[in-house]
Amino acid sequence: MARRLRGLAGYDALVLTALIWFLAKFLRYAFPPLFGTLQSTYGVSNAVVGSAFTALMLAYAAMQFPSGLLADRVGGVRVVTAGAIVAAVSALALSIPLPFAVFVGVMVFVGAGTGAHKTVAVRLLSRVYPARTGRALGVMDTFGAFGGVVAPAAVVWALAAGGVEWHVVFLGGGIAGLVLAGLFRWRVPRRLPEEPARERGDGGASAYRALFSDRWFLVFVGVTVLFSFAYNGAVAFLPLYLEEAAGLSPATAGTLYSSLFLVSLVQVVTGDVSDRLGRLTVIGGTLALATVGLALVVALPRSPLPVLAASVVAFGLGSHGFRPVRGAYLVELIPDSVAGGGLGVVRTALMGVGAVAPAVVGIVSDIAGFQPAFAVLLGSLAAGLVLVGVLAVGESRT
Repeated sequence: MARRLRGLAGYDALVLTALIWFLAKFLRYAFPPLFGTLQSTYGVSNAVVGSAFTALMLAYAAMQFPSGLLADRVGGVRVVTAGAIVAAVSALALSIPLPFAVFVGVMVFVGAGTGAHKTVAVRLLSRVYPARTGRALGVMDTFGAFGGVVAPAAVVWALAAGGVEWHVVFLGGGIAGLVLAGLFRWRVPRRLPEEPARERGDGGASAYRALFSDRWFLVFVGVTVLFSFAYNGAVAFLPLYLEEAAGLSPATAGTLYSSLFLVSLVQVVTGDVSDRLGRLTVIGGTLALATVGLALVVALPRSPLPVLAASVVAFGLGSHGFRPVRGAYLVELIPDSVAGGGLGVVRTALMGVGAVAPAVVGIVSDIAGFQPAFAVLLGSLAAGLVLVGVLAVGESRT
């Protein structure tokens, strides 16, 4: 029993890292359900609250490279701890009524604080669990996915509970964030292996130039960017697509849309399998599954409901299954000396392209309809799958 408890204690770094990622997603996705309340409270329009959330997400995206670069210099534990503290203090500030301009400014700090986590956490977990990196990243991504599920429910409860204001959601998040930051700073450093002095962030501009001159690295960056474009575009408009192209009721379309996220538990499985069978094998399998699922959604929108539901689930399983393995494969491609900054650059690229996808889908759907718009997303996903094949051929030759 004592040996088993010691074994479980070895996963404290994973649990704390995953919980901070859960909190990051929770805090970010607590805002959209509040848009109507914010409009009535402050007398602002949809465009204003939407722009405020865009500012939060831009701050989140902008932190990817700086946080990774800083982690290369001073260590990932310090960066993750500092980001968690910034997000927690910002959440505590939102637990009291604020003027709208101040409220938006604090939202930006929430974005910046939560943006310091994922890029750094990928590299950190790969060092703590080198033989089980895929499994560890799968666990963390699953925690994060459920943070996005729990946040709207918490806001709805707070708004519906008599005498309880929505500010309590941020009060609880802020307190939890400070506790997690303290535990993370206390427990995780003892789990990290000793890092040679030559790896302590000594990679300068030449190291980054060398990284981006590697054609196989660039090919895989292409895979991640193409996937991000397809996934973000599909997620943004899938409910409307199912209503207009497939003729489903809003309730049925919403139910199928929820299934896309409920299957996120597959991330633990694919991460674990990639540790055993190899990253590229699982990457190819998950992207193929996502491509087949999206192809059926595009080609057969009027198919029987069970077939359409299975197609959406297949797309969700493949998409969610791909994500932790993507991070593990990138860790293997990027040299240790520039691991944080390199991951930061890639995540900035894929998030930037992903942010453009909903606009592209919206424009194409207005001009030609939803099926052609989703066909563009399918083409992007299929192109990513072709690049995986190119990587597989290159890997077999080397």
